[in-house]
Amino acid sequence: MIKALKQQVWQWLNALKLGGSVQLYLESELKNNGWFRSYHTKRSVNAAGNPLPWCTYPFITFIEPRLKKHFNVFEYGSGNSTRWYSAHVQSVQAVEHDEAWVSEVARQLPGNADVTYRALGETYVSAVAMSGKKYEVIVVDGRKRVECMRFSVDFLTPDGVLILDNSERESYAEVKGFMSAFGFRWIDFYGMAPIVSHLTCTTIFYRDSNCLDI
Repeated sequence: MIKALKQQVWQWLNALKLGGSVQLYLESELKNNGWFRSYHTKRSVNAAGNPLPWCTYPFITFIEPRLKKHFNVFEYGSGNSTRWYSAHVQSVQAVEHDEAWVSEVARQLPGNADVTYRALGETYVSAVAMSGKKYEVIVVDGRKRVECMRFSVDFLTPDGVLILDNSERESYAEVKGFMSAFGFRWIDFYGMAPIVSHLTCTTIFYRDSNCLDI
């Protein structure tokens, strides 16, 4: 009886031209990686509701197995990505320009992660220098991204990598030019990202003998 009912439902849906849409929702990779859940909740999460970086899925798939427990990460911009990185590395330090958002994020962070408020301007861009240490991974996904990319190079470990999200934007086009002059190569990870439905890109900038073994 149940099988017959399912067949009848599919017949109705196909008659309404909805069968393909329902199958996409039930069986596609969009469901498996949690995109539908992120889209409806407007939160960057996976299918189980756990935090994900708001970056492209190909980038997340690539970098996750390459992160190591001794890494220190710095983020321009914070949120679910801060929580996600903290589960994979030794420490995460993030900076934000929105005080209300800092309070919201800080309540959710584990002991090895921290977020700091800095007003937009020089103190925001230079926030990566405030700890006095260098980082294996620096993520630029906040404001003033071009300036932050330039400033951050000096705060990478010798094998460190820089990550620029939404790198397809025309306003960030100059980044690849000066990063090349600094001796970096890059890999573009185009694809969909949580929450949004358009194509976007996350780029990893790296040098020889880098910590991700690229």
